[in-house]
Amino acid sequence: MTDTTSKKTGGGAEIAPPKGKLGVLLVGLGAVSTTFVAGVEAIRRGLAQPIGSLTQMASIRLGKRTENRNPKIKDFVPLANLDDLVFGAWDIFEENAYEAAVHAGVLERSLLDELKPALSKLKPMPAAFDQHYVKRLNGTHIKKADNKLELAQQLIADIENFKKKNKCTRLVMVWCASTEVFLQPGNTHATVKNLEKAMKANHPSIAPSMLYAYAALKCGVPFANGAPNLTVDLPAIQQLAQEMNVPICGKDFKTGQTFMKTLIAPGLKSRMLGLSGWYSTNILGNRDGEVLDDPESFKTKEESKLSVLEYILQPELYPELYKDFSHVVRINYYPPRGDNKEGWDNIDIVGWLGYPMQIKVNFLCRDSILAAPLVLDLALFLDLAQRVGMKGIQEWLSFYFKSPMTAPELYPEHDIFIQLMKLKNTLRDLRGEELITHLGKEYYD
Repeated sequence: MTDTTSKKTGGGAEIAPPKGKLGVLLVGLGAVSTTFVAGVEAIRRGLAQPIGSLTQMASIRLGKRTENRNPKIKDFVPLANLDDLVFGAWDIFEENAYEAAVHAGVLERSLLDELKPALSKLKPMPAAFDQHYVKRLNGTHIKKADNKLELAQQLIADIENFKKKNKCTRLVMVWCASTEVFLQPGNTHATVKNLEKAMKANHPSIAPSMLYAYAALKCGVPFANGAPNLTVDLPAIQQLAQEMNVPICGKDFKTGQTFMKTLIAPGLKSRMLGLSGWYSTNILGNRDGEVLDDPESFKTKEESKLSVLEYILQPELYPELYKDFSHVVRINYYPPRGDNKEGWDNIDIVGWLGYPMQIKVNFLCRDSILAAPLVLDLALFLDLAQRVGMKGIQEWLSFYFKSPMTAPELYPEHDIFIQLMKLKNTLRDLRGEELITHLGKEYYD
């Protein structure tokens, strides 16, 4: 990062510099978190490139095309340096990051062995966990308390102790743990007072992920939700984010199959090609697959996956093309596959004069490899937002999520290309640069 001074340029925002250490607190030290941490450690040592990370590799066009100004994002806005990141985590198992990474089986053992001294130092704090919300897991490294409010207070103490022990100037928190059972917002989630009352009463509508979000916001720590859980999609949490002047975003990392949908569906719509059906199935064998083998957790994930096409294709505007298309999603736990998820898509499209055609996609992806750079970007962008003074829902980070958060009266934008334009225009706006519309008319006048 070449410019880390607090600066206001041509109407841009005042941005506090990223001085000192940034603590990245991870909820869950499984495949995603260990792949992220090991990746950052490898990149810091020059052993690998940060492929997949916008903050580290992407450039951003400024001004007219003829100006040829295309700095890297990390040189355009003052982001925390990778060398200044410090990691902390909670998990329901006692394994340190090295042991957990070996168990996850995502990265090669030779690389993990090279990083073993650093990874072994990352030992998880006991987690706030209740098997009722993730039925396929049975944790042993968990906190005990009389009620959920006390558990949240223990998490607050963890956050404060971590910050002090590691001499961090700032913190961010990212949920990288499992998918919880399906929950819907209710009166217990309506206000902060109601939420705290329900926590104290051990109300079943209060899932563990909400405790982490509550604790983070109470400590002034930005929070990103990487799972399809309700977590921060609550009036109470959003109210608390406003009161504490803290940014939040979510939900559910956009990695494999849904990533492909947000690439393909906008293309079909742009050409006004119809859709009669989209069948999706997945096989995966990691802990995520085991958790999603439970019908209640799968329903949470299904809700996240199914909403994408409806919002992109807008059948209410184009009933001739997209009304009543069939959309089926399946996830199958298949242990031999491990973290190497395979997603099959059969897409039945309709062309000129109603003629049917098909697209078939077989995406053999590595879920955690796709998710790790998202964790990095979200940590750095949330820290940037905090230093700018942005609070509440960060819709400009929709690019990273299957179910992006928006203001209550807005529909979420799922088109990945619009999401990327929104993200980059937000960065341009922060620095007082002209927003890019891609009109191009000025070149021909």
